[in-house]
Amino acid sequence: MAIISRNRPLHILVADDNPINRMMAARLLKEAGCTGVLVEDGVKALAALQAQRFDGVLLDESMPNLDGTGVLKTLQQWRAAAQRVPPVLMVTGNDLPSDAARFHDLGAKGLIPKPLTREALQRGLLLFHQRL
Repeated sequence: MAIISRNRPLHILVADDNPINRMMAARLLKEAGCTGVLVEDGVKALAALQAQRFDGVLLDESMPNLDGTGVLKTLQQWRAAAQRVPPVLMVTGNDLPSDAARFHDLGAKGLIPKPLTREALQRGLLLFHQRL
């Protein structure tokens, strides 16, 4: 089932340093009828967010150069400056309730445990769709 908004597919940013995880996310997004941009670290994620408009972000916690927590902190600053920030879902192996609470406090809208599954991605895409 494709997740379409306003007669267009959702456009999702995927930030993950693992190429296999990025390929899996790309495949699942395509199956869901979405478009995506894949980057391998937080620095590139922030650059992509400045260059394009996204409907949502799937963000890994552990990445080189700038990790997911660092990205969330930067996005908090952007929100404080009234910049548009798409909703962020953390995609991580750190899926304890304390991790989810920490990510939420930093502005993440939810957490998807790794490995990424079709069902978990669909739930996340519905959250992005509802925010439009």
